[in-house]
Amino acid sequence: MRHMLAVVCLVLLISPAHAAGRLAEVLVIDRDSGTPLRTYYHRGEYWVAGKPGARYAIEIRNTLQERILAVTSVDGINVLTGDTARWDQSGYVLHGDEAYEITGWRKSQAEVAAFEFAAAPNSYAARTGRSANLGVIGVAVFRERVPEHAAPGSVTAAPPSAAERENSVDSRLRRAEADEAAASGGKSASVAAEPTPPAKLGTGHGAREQSYVDYTDFMRAGSRPNELVRIRYDSRDNLIALGIIPRPGATPVDPNPFPGSPLAHFVPDPPPCSRGQARQCVHD
Repeated sequence: MRHMLAVVCLVLLISPAHAAGRLAEVLVIDRDSGTPLRTYYHRGEYWVAGKPGARYAIEIRNTLQERILAVTSVDGINVLTGDTARWDQSGYVLHGDEAYEITGWRKSQAEVAAFEFAAAPNSYAARTGRSANLGVIGVAVFRERVPEHAAPGSVTAAPPSAAERENSVDSRLRRAEADEAAASGGKSASVAAEPTPPAKLGTGHGAREQSYVDYTDFMRAGSRPNELVRIRYDSRDNLIALGIIPRPGATPVDPNPFPGSPLAHFVPDPPPCSRGQARQCVHD
């Protein structure tokens, strides 16, 4: 099966902070600052807060010393073909220890439409009648089965196919070291009492940008992913209302196992003696 291999690839020199995934580490990058959005871990899921109108990229880093295939979806849609996402579709081919940024919906081998956070009705998924899976980024990671006769590291190029509008990651990787702030351990006491959050975010079909890719062959080691990475996203206000991000000014303190007990102490001094207690105070 033919897949897309990025022409531009960069090797990460810094291990990304708060990345989701093990075989492939995945981050959501704010393209204006070039830094990763902070990842919050809540009830077994990874979350990031998006801002309407802000451009973002999906950074994928291959942690293995071999090629992998990363079938990537946004809002339940394959970012290469625009089809409703499935594991058996085309994806990005990453060499060992390489990292890429996926910056948009693939339009051709030379162009993408930028990913940008958008109100739900303006998302690409909603505009194409597929709004059931807004607010989720998925990466299905496949290891490669290399035929015995193939030379290690060899790549067989394939001509473009009109039936497969496939691509790989693109764009220069601009990353600054992310803050190592751990995800908060304190959450809102009650979600039910909170007001209903506004409409969730989706991903829009942004401005066209240059992005050059090429085709390559890739044979999967199995029919099911070796790893499935999922990152959910929504507005900051929604994440606060859901208890995923602590409310401003409500910084949690370290938990106390005995909150009703005073701090440990030794015998306190007695109160000062009065004039009538002077003799007894001497004995004390």
